[in-house]
Amino acid sequence: MYDIIIIGGGPAGLTAATYASRAGKSALVLEKSGFGGQITYSHKIENFPAFASISGTELADKMVDQAIEQGAQVELEEALKIEKNSDGGFTVTTDFNSYTCKAVIIATGAKHRTLGVQGEEDFIGSGISFCAVCDGAFYSGMEVAVIGGGNSALIEASLLAETCSKVTIVQNLPHLTGEQKLIDALLARDNVEVIYSTVVERFEGKGELEAVVLKNTTDGSNLTLNPKGVFVAIGLAPDNKAFENMTDLDNWGYISSGEDCLTNTEGIYVAGDCRTKQIRQITTAAADGAVAALAACSYIDNSR
Repeated sequence: MYDIIIIGGGPAGLTAATYASRAGKSALVLEKSGFGGQITYSHKIENFPAFASISGTELADKMVDQAIEQGAQVELEEALKIEKNSDGGFTVTTDFNSYTCKAVIIATGAKHRTLGVQGEEDFIGSGISFCAVCDGAFYSGMEVAVIGGGNSALIEASLLAETCSKVTIVQNLPHLTGEQKLIDALLARDNVEVIYSTVVERFEGKGELEAVVLKNTTDGSNLTLNPKGVFVAIGLAPDNKAFENMTDLDNWGYISSGEDCLTNTEGIYVAGDCRTKQIRQITTAAADGAVAALAACSYIDNSR
């Protein structure tokens, strides 16, 4: 039996593993695909403390190494369900094994929704981004495009318009769907253009992004843009469905929890982008991991 099982190997989960291990607790991290989560898609990170510049992959590797060095165990397995045991502990069943523990931390993160068009996967991290706060500075003085017309897209476009020479918003509907105040502020800018009723057909380039081919949904005509960067802002998708029997989910599928990282089930905690929160950054995910780990350690100690 482990003291704590952490589901998810991104910044939140790995920070939780480090804190739990340093507190003398046995910790197991279960990650279904690749350690590091969304940060591995960022070719350069410049807003994480202590690193002026570091790749997402390198930062993820350092987090994994640190957790293991502190004593945590890691496994590439997908957690399929959590069950409460008669002794008060939990069983976490994966696609390969079943593990028992005294407390669980869910840190599955949230994935940016993708367009699913030709060439998109080829340029993620090399011209295609999902976060203006993270990557917008790389395109200062350059032309960029934002895909999407909701609040998240408008906020991204607003941030980019501060430093980029031109921001083109590509919206699949004949109107923007975000708040009117955001729309008015953006349309008042000289360096912002909106292309309506248009979708991305494909991304093109050799080694790096060179062109975005668009298609008008009304007349079927094509248009090619040549931005230096494209920001896809069509929403996030949490992956918490497997745990809805043990946690409350909001209308968008996020686990309902505040800054204390508690869930409605005693002994189960949540950390990072998979919980209800306003700011989703590496630093806030790491902070959640520390809070959740210390709360789980306290729960175990007080349950003896």
